[in-house]
Amino acid sequence: MAAEIVNDHGSIVLSETVIARVAGLAATECYGVVGMAAKSVKDGIVMLLKKDSLTRGVVVRVNENVISVDLHVIMEYGINIPAISETISSTVKYKVQEFTGFDVDVVNIYVEGIRVDDK
Repeated sequence: MAAEIVNDHGSIVLSETVIARVAGLAATECYGVVGMAAKSVKDGIVMLLKKDSLTRGVVVRVNENVISVDLHVIMEYGINIPAISETISSTVKYKVQEFTGFDVDVVNIYVEGIRVDDK
């Protein structure tokens, strides 16, 4: 279901894909997030998605113009996951609300993997 704005001039419909793209971009801008993740249902393997595939790691639900977002992310090793998750949640909530004008009820974060850089 899409989000819809109706005014005197007509209506504007925001697809869930557009909202997911905004949420994915907002999440990847946060410190500690390496990228979005997609799980292969067949293998149970988690893949790091490229920038052009951000919406595959985001699930958006719109119910009566209230938005809920699920983010599947890969984070950096050594960060405080609860603290970074709170930052991601508040950032995504703010940016989606600013962009769409609709309330965001909840942002759920699923940490699908940790990236360890070999130096």
